[in-house]
Amino acid sequence: MATSTTKALTGEEPPGPPGTPGGGKTASRRSALLHRLDVKGAPFAFVAPFFIVFAAFSFYPLVYTSWISLHDVELATLDVMEWVAFDNYVELWGDSQFWNALQNTITIGVLSTVPQLLMALGLAHLLNYRMRASLFFRVASLVPYATSVAAAALVFTMIFERDFGMINWALGAVGVDPVDWEADKWPAQVAISTIVIWRWTGYNALLYLAAMQAIPADRYEAASLDGASRWKQFTHVTVPGIRSTIVFTIVLSTIGATQLFGEPLIFGQGPNGVTGGADNQYQTLGLLLYEEGWKNYQMGRSATVAWVMFLLLVLAFAAQRLIRRLRSRTS
Repeated sequence: MATSTTKALTGEEPPGPPGTPGGGKTASRRSALLHRLDVKGAPFAFVAPFFIVFAAFSFYPLVYTSWISLHDVELATLDVMEWVAFDNYVELWGDSQFWNALQNTITIGVLSTVPQLLMALGLAHLLNYRMRASLFFRVASLVPYATSVAAAALVFTMIFERDFGMINWALGAVGVDPVDWEADKWPAQVAISTIVIWRWTGYNALLYLAAMQAIPADRYEAASLDGASRWKQFTHVTVPGIRSTIVFTIVLSTIGATQLFGEPLIFGQGPNGVTGGADNQYQTLGLLLYEEGWKNYQMGRSATVAWVMFLLLVLAFAAQRLIRRLRSRTS
């Protein structure tokens, strides 16, 4: 049998002698306070240590990299630093190789992101309909994503090989001269973009498919009753219904394009992979970061490139938010 004190704490019985004025209200308030501490405070108390550890491991590399970028540091002697302030940023601003890598990063990013997301949207729209072996096609669309970057890049390198590649063989069959996919700038960037498109289209398609299946069916029924065709249902119901998912995939693709490293590195098949070709024709910011730090042993300049990549992402997302606010105000 519960004691009167326990009952008082739980609000079942007022504390003190029966008939005490305000005894029941005090017990109710105390019970509500204990309930708030148990229900609302416990999750935060449980998550807080993990959040602190996550924040420490996330912000420490960012702060340490910014500190290194303000020094002249070599890879062999990381403990010896010479303060140079913003000299690394000034030198990077005047470096033509940096601007070339930035341009290549943007062009490869556009060539890979735009077709990739459009193809993923169309593939998800097809998978959203009831069809035979739909589970097989959904699993098959994830196979490229599950393939390692090294394996995918090696296979596509052989496909785009100048003398014995399948692409040049197919072009020769229709009377087109072979293309030097690695030596020429635009063919090399198209080949690298093809690897990225192949790996990530299925992944983004499944994200779009999950968002499409969350759209209520009555919206499509209402649009069908109004005489809307399949295309109008897609443009006026499906796309607005998954707009947040589309923005999410654009953000992920932008981050991935900025950090592109493995595909162009392996596509170069050796020393040219680090420099992005003999003339830096497909060198990205990720490759430039690696070249400065692990080939030229200049960790200060490498950290500077890393911070510039981070600042570019921040500026891109700030511009995107500003455009969205301006559109919302005008609408």
